Amino acid sequence: MKMYYEVSGSGDPLIVLHGAYMNIPSMGKIIPMLAKNHKVYALEFQGHGRTNDIDRPITYANLADDTAAFMDAVGVKKADVFGYSMGAGAGLQLAIRHPDKVTRLVAASTAYDAEGFQPEYKAFIPQMSVEMFVGMPFAQEYRKLAANPDGFPALVKKLIALEHEPMAWGTDVKAVKAPVLIITADADVTTLEHSVALFRLLGGGAMGDMGKPLSASRLAVMPATSHTAIITQPELLEAFVEPFLKDETPKGMFQ
Repeated sequence: MKMYYEVSGSGDPLIVLHGAYMNIPSMGKIIPMLAKNHKVYALEFQGHGRTNDIDRPITYANLADDTAAFMDAVGVKKADVFGYSMGAGAGLQLAIRHPDKVTRLVAASTAYDAEGFQPEYKAFIPQMSVEMFVGMPFAQEYRKLAANPDGFPALVKKLIALEHEPMAWGTDVKAVKAPVLIITADADVTTLEHSVALFRLLGGGAMGDMGKPLSASRLAVMPATSHTAIITQPELLEAFVEPFLKDETPKGMFQ
């Protein structure tokens, strides 16, 4: 596999991981906005964008290991990571499987357990088919950049299999040491309760203003937002992400 990537900006390294069926351009304005303060390494996963597919399943473990191998190849020992959707799941696995490589993780719209998906989405997964996706607009967009313009059906098959992959990472998540910013939408593919549970696993959810430091991890909820609308609000994302990466917290009355 020959992984395509782009580098922009200057500063501390930040790895950007896109969602399923996406590529670097479809991540939109958030990449150049992050590049104002960071050296951004945006990559394209197996079978996505200009990265070729290989004879191997697409799994979160594989995506995480690919990211770790990418970091080794370009000489980045440790970095902040921003992942959206499938990329957020890969980022979470990167923090689990390669903890020494992740300084801080921004996980925008992810789950750590399949039970956390909305009931409607759980019911939809068994109905997924290749035919359902080949007629969607992003199927045509795929052909414009793909290493194999005819490879979309094979990619869909692998991404449907990814949706069926067992997911129960609670024990592993609890052991993650890197601070994590969880970003979710109030109408996301996961339930709000699941995002709160993920936050609590990472040590968040306690009361502030009581003399103890705040949790290193954070939770942000984007209002009036669906799963696919998260990435279309780069200004709001940046407002959440930059203070987290700088380890800045708002000052309260008792500080």
